[in-house]
Amino acid sequence: MDRQRLERALEDEFGGTEAERRAVSRAARDLVDSGRPSEDRGHGLTVRGVIGHMEDAPDDSSLVERWNWWMGALDAAYGGYDYFTVRFVEDDEATGLRR
Repeated sequence: MDRQRLERALEDEFGGTEAERRAVSRAARDLVDSGRPSEDRGHGLTVRGVIGHMEDAPDDSSLVERWNWWMGALDAAYGGYDYFTVRFVEDDEATGLRR
């Protein structure tokens, strides 16, 4: 999965800051690299698939909350997805961390 394409799709669909989009796309890439989606669900992740699953999160959710909501659903179904949640996002100015 192309991280830049995912970041653009995340911006178009959910907004968020550049740092949030970068953190979510990094987590998505790590998830793809792990092979878990293919093993558990029988197919790999696509940008369209990620966006579609994140759209199912509650409407008032932020970008990171949407990602973590989906990871929570996968964790409940298969186990082992908590590792891929986004726990912190570097500030856009890269001056520190925020939660």
